[in-house]
Amino acid sequence: MLLLIPGPVMTHPSVRAAAAKDYAPWDMSFRDLVTRVRHRMLAVAGGRADEHAALLLPGSGHFAIEAAVRTLVPLDAGVLVPNTGEYAERLARLAQEAGRRVTLLPVVDAARVDPAAVGQALADDSSLSHLAIVYSETSTGVIHDATALARVAGDVGRRVIVDAVSAMGALPFDLGELPMVDCVIVTANKCLEGLPGLSISVARIDRLLAGVGRAASWSLDLADLYTHTLRTGTGSHRFTPAAQAIAALDVALDRYEAEGRPARLARYTANRDALRNGLRAHGLHPMLPDTVQGPIVMNVAAPDESWWNLQSFVDRLKERDVLISNFCKTGSPHFRVGCIGAITPGDMAMAADAMTGAMADLRRTNLQAA
Repeated sequence: MLLLIPGPVMTHPSVRAAAAKDYAPWDMSFRDLVTRVRHRMLAVAGGRADEHAALLLPGSGHFAIEAAVRTLVPLDAGVLVPNTGEYAERLARLAQEAGRRVTLLPVVDAARVDPAAVGQALADDSSLSHLAIVYSETSTGVIHDATALARVAGDVGRRVIVDAVSAMGALPFDLGELPMVDCVIVTANKCLEGLPGLSISVARIDRLLAGVGRAASWSLDLADLYTHTLRTGTGSHRFTPAAQAIAALDVALDRYEAEGRPARLARYTANRDALRNGLRAHGLHPMLPDTVQGPIVMNVAAPDESWWNLQSFVDRLKERDVLISNFCKTGSPHFRVGCIGAITPGDMAMAADAMTGAMADLRRTNLQAA
């Protein structure tokens, strides 16, 4: 089965094999593995060992985002969140549920966040201590310029939290060159091509120490997680970790380092192009203009016809050994296809053929029933 969702992604057999074992998280060999993964993740994000720490937290990216807000944003401060789509709205809700005041900055549909608008919004409200941005907004497929947005915030003296959950491992980001960024959040199961269940926060050490005692949560406290490693070792855990996911990430990082980030981005871009070209040959088109369509996920406009049904389409597609999401994130009819994971442009061309065949079957069946 070809898995084409923007996470969890299709993985290499060697990655899955690493999870087919039992691990003792407190064993010294596993602690060594954790230390190695933390060091490697620091390098993936461009962090510096004397300034940043990579912290492993069980759970999805949302867990790490909430932990970052709770740890790094003062209780009496506000957060500016550009409203890029559903995942920005989720970020805003996580901050609100943590008791922080959130200001949503409107963003035009199918457009990138305007750095000038961000700078102006921050300049207009001195109570906003942080900008929190979604680098790759998978509800739309638009990639936003996280580096430019972070620098604008830094220019007006504000701190930054970056949701790079579906960006890190493919899109460029250099934490060491962005001192205004408190934390960048990653997960193992997207562009790093690992397994789900593990989130990674790469954060500034000075900001973690400044946030000690702030989180009002024991589980979702990055400062406590960091200070625990200072007391008991870099490979230690406060609670039972996602052991299989950590082991699988270690193998996935072997593959990532062998391929290299630029080559991985080039492969994902070629995947996107193969899908787009294959669908266009059959009269189907992405919902976004080519100028803003990113290489992570593509929303494809579905027929505005009475016979269209997304779940039925997904079921027909599964019969052809292709699995996509059975939900959509925008108002108009469409289907959502991930372009990331251990897949190739050849896989995407095959998938495009399967999609047009499944759609033809769905149309024919419904017309016959009518």
